[in-house]
Amino acid sequence: MHDLSPSGSLLPAPSRRTLLRGVGGAALLGAGIPLLSACGGSGSAADPKTVSLGSNSSDAVPKKAFAEIYAAFTKKSGIKVDVNTKDHNTFQEQINSYLQGTPDDVFTWFAGYRMQFFASKKLATPIGDVWQKIGGNFPEAMQKLSKGEDGKYYFVPLYTYPWAVFYRKSVFAQRGYEVPTTWDDFVALCKRMQKDGLVPIAFGDKDAWPAMGTFDQINFRTNGYDFHVELMAGKASWTDPKVRKVFDHWTELLPYHQEGAVGRTWQDAAQTLVAKKAGMYLLGTFVGQQFTNKADLDDLDFFAFPEIDPQFGQDTVEAPTDGFMLSKAPKNRDGAVKLLEYLGTPEAEQIYLKADSSVVAASTKADTSSYTALQKKSYEMISGAKSLTQFMDRDSRPDFTSTVMQPALQNFIRNPKNADSILSSIERQKKTIFASS
Repeated sequence: MHDLSPSGSLLPAPSRRTLLRGVGGAALLGAGIPLLSACGGSGSAADPKTVSLGSNSSDAVPKKAFAEIYAAFTKKSGIKVDVNTKDHNTFQEQINSYLQGTPDDVFTWFAGYRMQFFASKKLATPIGDVWQKIGGNFPEAMQKLSKGEDGKYYFVPLYTYPWAVFYRKSVFAQRGYEVPTTWDDFVALCKRMQKDGLVPIAFGDKDAWPAMGTFDQINFRTNGYDFHVELMAGKASWTDPKVRKVFDHWTELLPYHQEGAVGRTWQDAAQTLVAKKAGMYLLGTFVGQQFTNKADLDDLDFFAFPEIDPQFGQDTVEAPTDGFMLSKAPKNRDGAVKLLEYLGTPEAEQIYLKADSSVVAASTKADTSSYTALQKKSYEMISGAKSLTQFMDRDSRPDFTSTVMQPALQNFIRNPKNADSILSSIERQKKTIFASS
């Protein structure tokens, strides 16, 4: 995430996670979109023994993990958590309408710009009192990621995870493939996989966010972290030759991407890696949720996206951070504060990590002794990064990424020869959107 993105030193316990990416733009403000289940946690939040919580954790693994956390909180506090779960894409698309209406007391959301956007719109409540209790559990980088532009805390981080290129160890061993560290090696490996009858790179962009991850990787490998920050903040031009260079690289890679990507979900794309029909897959570590057989999961590994320009190397890691926020006017503020305090404890993180081993803890105090090999590698990748990003749709304005970038990147995937006109269109729309704030 732009200027608040931790840079280097940071985490003894990484910074974030993405499955629930999202759309959700200011373009939707007042659009009359039905609120998430008419929202407000069924109205039961007025009960001092109940806290309502709006959740985008609709996938089976995180949904179960969160349910176990809430059950532990209820057992400890006597306060029930009334969970209002929505499909994660629907949640993102309707988030503005939701927060302006009668939202639940607490809601799941993302660190960085995405959190700052709603804090600045007064659609969230500062939680400095919560941080007085939980501050010692988190490294400085996580504390920065949890603050709004006004310097106040608005967010409680729970977990984080890196984006990387995933592969099956057995496939690489059987075929004699080596992990590529440079762009030329990467392209050569794609060609070899294609010749061997594999889909080199699994790809599913039906929900329109995965392509943003591909853009980010190529962009900060080509142009560096600082340019990523400027571009996401609306300060750099999309018609800059630097951006055109990103699309040139991507055009070179597209023939090795799975065909028909715009009609395929990320989960379906992941299944081609599970089935050993695809050689690689660029995604967050949550891809591991699709490996339901332990032997398959044990066979999963990843590597950092290859170097493109030596001056930037592989210094930047995309490491999204997920957590919770307090809505603008919670019906049960006292109960919500107690829940947020609990969610900021190592105990809550332990419960989550036990159920979902695809992510790593945001807290430095969480017990990491039970980490899998993938979790340990994720932790090392994030803690060793010179710079961390939060993913395009969290590093920039939500109205820009949802209404402009998502359709633009899908257009590019379908018609890479139209890159110049696509970039000109992005730049025109960017000027209008960023000038409106």
